[in-house]
Amino acid sequence: MQDHVVSVDIMVPRQKVWDEITKLGRVQRAVMNCLLESALVPGAKLRYYSPDKKRVFVVGKVVEVTPPRRFSHTYMFTFRPETPSLATWELEEIPGGCRVTVTHSGWTDQIRTHKGVAGGWRGILDVLKTELETGDIALKTKLVYGMMNAFMFTMPKATTVAEVEKAGW
Repeated sequence: MQDHVVSVDIMVPRQKVWDEITKLGRVQRAVMNCLLESALVPGAKLRYYSPDKKRVFVVGKVVEVTPPRRFSHTYMFTFRPETPSLATWELEEIPGGCRVTVTHSGWTDQIRTHKGVAGGWRGILDVLKTELETGDIALKTKLVYGMMNAFMFTMPKATTVAEVEKAGW
C-alpha cells in the first residue's frame, strides 16, 4: 500500500519545531490536543494521551530519535487495534525556517485506517504551522477540541488507560 507523505514549510527555526513535536507531558495542540509520553529513545513505548490523561489514542514504540532532524515511531490507534504502521517526522532547514515532512508507511492489507490517515496528517501540520508561526491556533480548531473534550465519554472503552495497559501498550 502507498505511503502517505505530507509536507509543510514553517517559518521558524528547526529547533523550535523539534521542541514542539517531541514535547513531553504537555499538550501538543497540533497533534489533536494530545500529550506525548515516552522516554524518546529507540525501543521505548510511546503514547498520545487525552489532555486529562484518561484516554490513550495512539500507541507505539520509538524507532529513531535524531535531534533536531528525525523522529520515527510505530503507530497504532487504540480504538482500532491493528498491525502498527510507521510515522516518521523529518525536519529540514530551509531559508527562513523548516520543512516538515511526515511519512506514514508500513501499511499492510490488514490495516483499515490507511485511507483516513493522510487527511489527519495534513490537519496536524496545518495546525503546527499556524501555532508555531503565530503563537495561537484557529478558533475553529479550538472549538473542535472543545467538542472532542466534551464528548470524550463516547470514545470506545479500548481507549481508556486501563484497557491500553491491559493490552500491553
